[in-house]
Amino acid sequence: MEITIREIQKSDNQLLATIIRSCFHDFNVATDGTVYVDPTTDNLYELFQQENSALFVAEADGELCGCCGIFPTEGLPENCAELVKFYIAKDFRGKGLGKMLMEESIEFAKKSGYQSIYIESLPEFSTAVSIYEKQGFKYLEKPLGNSGHSGCNLWMIKHL
Repeated sequence: MEITIREIQKSDNQLLATIIRSCFHDFNVATDGTVYVDPTTDNLYELFQQENSALFVAEADGELCGCCGIFPTEGLPENCAELVKFYIAKDFRGKGLGKMLMEESIEFAKKSGYQSIYIESLPEFSTAVSIYEKQGFKYLEKPLGNSGHSGCNLWMIKHL
């Protein structure tokens, strides 16, 4: 399997939105107050035109199969960005793509001058949470910033 990691293109919008929403069904996760109902999920290319943000996508043999990015979410502490949109399509999980995407995102955050990375998630996404832990993210007792994702109840931070 040939893996390519690249930045999002406008033509990726619809398929990425489908991948993201399918993950909620795959893991039987409630969607209220999450990226599932966030209107920006359908327009990720446009969202990631914001300065100091990037969304990386993985392709396996030319097929789009996941994403992960860094975004300067409003209300976060100074020099802190959020790791966002970390989703892998069902048929491509367990192949190391998530780790590759996350590491690309963390490198981008470092190069952009961020000193910490924040994550919001849900316990149902236990595989992703396990990757966060292995990457050195530590649990927080309450959310940071203004992501608008009130349905998330797990918060973590990593100092770079």
